[in-house]
Amino acid sequence: MPEIVIPGAESAPELRAYLAVPPTGRGPWPAVVVVHEALGLNDDTRQQADRLAAAGYLAVAPDLFTAGGVLRCLRSTFRAMLQGQGAAFGDLEAARRWLADRPDSTGRVGVLGFCMGGGFALLAATRGFDAAGANYAAVPKNAEQVLEGACPVVASYGKRDRMFRGAADQLEGVLTRLGVEHDVKEYPDAGHSFLNRHNLGPFSVLETVSGFAYHQPSAEDAWARILRFFDEHLRADEPSGQA
Repeated sequence: MPEIVIPGAESAPELRAYLAVPPTGRGPWPAVVVVHEALGLNDDTRQQADRLAAAGYLAVAPDLFTAGGVLRCLRSTFRAMLQGQGAAFGDLEAARRWLADRPDSTGRVGVLGFCMGGGFALLAATRGFDAAGANYAAVPKNAEQVLEGACPVVASYGKRDRMFRGAADQLEGVLTRLGVEHDVKEYPDAGHSFLNRHNLGPFSVLETVSGFAYHQPSAEDAWARILRFFDEHLRADEPSGQA
């Protein structure tokens, strides 16, 4: 699938992105914006988009570091996620609109993110998306105010994740109190980034020791839950007789 640009973004005139289109059929299809983690738009993120496309979703992964690369943009992008405002949210909205307006889109758009991207996905649940998937996402301090009126949320955490201990229970409680439809699960044998393959070569041992490692059984279960959840909430209004 091609590298493309999305017009109308906030951080750059043309936002770089990766587009994955379902390999069969003519659509229209529901769509998903895939939000990368702090490492940027890499092969792992592209593979996540490809997996969504194989499941019958248009998927676009915008590069939130388009304006200046990882080193120049990481700090400001993280700050935007923590504060709940900033150019990165404008970029996600541009990606959402771009997908919704495509002739091969049903107009229903979800958002799926990982770590930093999971934090964005969680906050984006109140910003025009129809479903949100937040993987090892930071839960905002004022979560009940921030997430009021959120779309349905599916979230996954690893119990061995030292960064977000207790986050799954916290998010579960907040979404329950707000009456937001949700599926939140913590995996006992998984750590941080358990859905991501970073392909760090000789540094993979350090990744495992630090608790940042892919965990296949947990990842496959999480993906099954994500796709079931998205099917329920993004395919609800699919036209009959779709090719």
